[in-house]
Amino acid sequence: MSDADTTLAQAPASGPSAESLRERIPYQAGLLGVVTLLATGLLVLADALTRGPIAERRAEDLAASLAQVIPASLHDNDLTADALTVTDAEGAPVVIYRAVRDRTVTGVAYQVRGNGYSGAIDVILGVDPAGRILGARVLAHAETPGLGDKIEAAKDDWILAFDGLSLGDPPAERWVVKKDGGDFDQFSGATITPRAVVGAIKGGLALFADHRDALIAPPVRNIDH
Repeated sequence: MSDADTTLAQAPASGPSAESLRERIPYQAGLLGVVTLLATGLLVLADALTRGPIAERRAEDLAASLAQVIPASLHDNDLTADALTVTDAEGAPVVIYRAVRDRTVTGVAYQVRGNGYSGAIDVILGVDPAGRILGARVLAHAETPGLGDKIEAAKDDWILAFDGLSLGDPPAERWVVKKDGGDFDQFSGATITPRAVVGAIKGGLALFADHRDALIAPPVRNIDH
């Protein structure tokens, strides 16, 4: 063997040795674990810090929405305190918020939904014990600006036309837009949107009729002794 061959044989191989790699793998795994724990801890802390404010904001939004369809003069209770849940025609749960004055239910409010041109349209509906509409307001939608958004009270007074109506006034068959032979105006170039809202409100009135006895029954109060 030549001197050159001997030198090459004795020279260490370039790069990390197998033993060095084995030492690095646990270290890297441990480092990854520490980073994961820190990230998880930060997420938990952020959730804990924001959960309260988010819940408060939701409660404020709910109270503001209920106030639009249940006049303050009708109740002396916290509308969310006397809520109950019923099921709609499809078996889905619907939360009912009840207005109570002098231990008498004076109105109820709940959310209904229609399918518009661009998706779901959420409406909050207020109804008195006789089944007449106290108010209706659109809570959320994705309809076309300048056309379908006329269902918003801030954009048009169309939604106000439902005040005082009931499932029998007009008759049930007239609860469609005029284009379909009913009593309700549609928008030029946007018939699907008002059609969806009319249908949702009609369905909401039918829900009230189906559960009327339970909805207007005096709420049970727990009395501390």
